[in-house]
Amino acid sequence: MSRHRSRRRKKLPTEAVVTTIEKLSHDGRGIAHVDDKITFISGALAGEEISFCYTSIAATHAEGVTVEVLKASPDRVEAGCAHFGICGGCSLQHMSADDQIKLKEDALLEQFKAFGEVTPEEVISPLRGDTWGYRRKARLGVKFVPKKGGVLVGFREQRSGFLAVLDSCPVLHPAVGERITVLRELFTKLEAKDKIAQIEVAVGGDDQVALVLRNLVTLTSADEALLIEFAKETGIYLYLQPKGLNSITPLYPADLALTSLHYELPSSGVHFDFAPYDFTQVNSSINEQMVPRALEWLEVNEKDHVLDLFCGLGNFTLPLAKRAATVVGVEGDKTLVDRAEANAQSQGVFNTRYHVANLMETDLLQTWMRSDYSKVLLDPPRSGAAEIIEKLSFDKTERIVYVSCNPATLARDAGILVNKKGFRLVKAGVMDMFPHTGHVESIALFVR
Repeated sequence: MSRHRSRRRKKLPTEAVVTTIEKLSHDGRGIAHVDDKITFISGALAGEEISFCYTSIAATHAEGVTVEVLKASPDRVEAGCAHFGICGGCSLQHMSADDQIKLKEDALLEQFKAFGEVTPEEVISPLRGDTWGYRRKARLGVKFVPKKGGVLVGFREQRSGFLAVLDSCPVLHPAVGERITVLRELFTKLEAKDKIAQIEVAVGGDDQVALVLRNLVTLTSADEALLIEFAKETGIYLYLQPKGLNSITPLYPADLALTSLHYELPSSGVHFDFAPYDFTQVNSSINEQMVPRALEWLEVNEKDHVLDLFCGLGNFTLPLAKRAATVVGVEGDKTLVDRAEANAQSQGVFNTRYHVANLMETDLLQTWMRSDYSKVLLDPPRSGAAEIIEKLSFDKTERIVYVSCNPATLARDAGILVNKKGFRLVKAGVMDMFPHTGHVESIALFVR
């Protein structure tokens, strides 16, 4: 007879523990040593005496959540959202906007040293915008929970897969964030109240709002009528998505195009049509500052041949094309490449060429890689751009601007560019794309 030792999850202590926070982690959690174990505690600031409860205990570290602040830091501020501490959408609202920026700058510089063994010659002033109502893209969960009064709409709870009970969200664009209660009441009235899984939120320029409802069943005519009435009253565009992305169809207005939304970059005189599910920058105010900064740092002129890697729907490609001789945009998502080409053609921009390619492939070999580019722009996902940076020679490249959503992979890639490819890290700084969160967006300039 075989013997199996049962593995039971170790029970966490139920009583709150008092400790003093020594410093903050890169993501804004308090760090303390409790029982000789490093412990990360959310909702705490450096120097504070707090009580906390454990949420997990591992062999090397533990995690917890603040229960009570016994001795507050002078830097602590009142959270601007009534759901702070419950909703997992934000984690830094107890920090002032200035302190949030300082935390992110420190994280960026520390990771440059730790992962890239590089230091920027200049740390530039952060790009900042509105800290409330800034979020124009989001995916909201939807769940029918009778014990909590009906349908819930919003983000997950901290450290939990359950949806938080929200009535508003002040970081979302007000057209959606101030209508959470309305959406909850609307969905609770539907016959398919337990068959709506999520809402894709997208807000374009002129405050156009589109909601894509992920409906798991075909809606009845009565349900559609309720949704259409809501759309007429609010001016919100409504789409249904019964299956994959290819199944998305307009509900109201019935003749709504998939690319019903648009945004502009006034400094470059260009605009972009996009679908609600396309990747666009969450924070339009920061995007409108970020693109001109990238162009300024690249010093693009009419003789330049520019490579725009991870180009998406052309957020940088079109503005670059206004100044350069040619721009080559490369992106792994064919739908976004098609969108980029359509946006260029509709505005009479004909000096761009686009290619679909998975830039994470280590054996990637395409014709556009054999061309010489005087300037390069990189805007990769969180995993960074190490594979394509290693593949390209950059022999004729004078300047590279790297836009990053992950300081660790930016730092790693900076090490490659500086220590292997012959560039200097001239400038770097953070951009407050996601206020009140630990997310660090940054931009860096490399010069040969």
